[in-house]
Amino acid sequence: MQTEVLTDLVLANHILFNEGVLDGFGHVSVRNPSNPGRFYIARSIAPATVSEDDILEVDLDGVVHDERNRRTYVERFIHSEIYKARPDVHCVVHSHSPTVIPFGVTGTRLRPVCHMSGFLGNKTPIYEIRDFIGESSSLLVTSQKLGKALADTLGSKNVALMRGHGSVAVGESIKQAVYRAIYTEVNARLQAQSLALGEPIFLSDGECDGTTEAMNDHLDRPWQLWVRRAKASALNLPTT
Repeated sequence: MQTEVLTDLVLANHILFNEGVLDGFGHVSVRNPSNPGRFYIARSIAPATVSEDDILEVDLDGVVHDERNRRTYVERFIHSEIYKARPDVHCVVHSHSPTVIPFGVTGTRLRPVCHMSGFLGNKTPIYEIRDFIGESSSLLVTSQKLGKALADTLGSKNVALMRGHGSVAVGESIKQAVYRAIYTEVNARLQAQSLALGEPIFLSDGECDGTTEAMNDHLDRPWQLWVRRAKASALNLPTT
């Protein structure tokens, strides 16, 4: 189980880069299945370059436990505080996926326009860091206080936007969280295209529930495709 989780975490990093959700920045973590008070996350490197040797263990106070004294991302508190607040969450993705950003800085709310993104629901919350630290921050979640504020904003939802920064997507598994992170970006792109044509017809609350349940039964199908695509892309990356 432990080996499988770490393998999938590495794959998640590569998939999210290959699908345009992560670039040189952003990160994904998974709760330790043997110790729910800790989670696994890569050291502070670009997601596309992560290997199993780069994975560290962090507790829910954001303290890194690593015999080699390596550092992870400064925004590890995004993950630690969400895991602390949400026992149902076993994977967290933080990204800066580009089409999502405009929905966090305008009055246009991100809402589901297709059956693949019903998990968004009709009230995607927006984390406003100014409410908690004022107007002179880096916008980064670098403390337990800010991580808790983000977790509170997320509440029981699956996705929260971060004004001027990005978003977080959570799931009960790595496959589910990766699916949600990818289709949050896809939905943002489709919604922007729809708004250019006219007034979109958004999914109802009942359709959000129904489509989410239906898609949860088929998470392995896109996962296998994304794995193959990421591995094929990796073969074409320069080695130096």
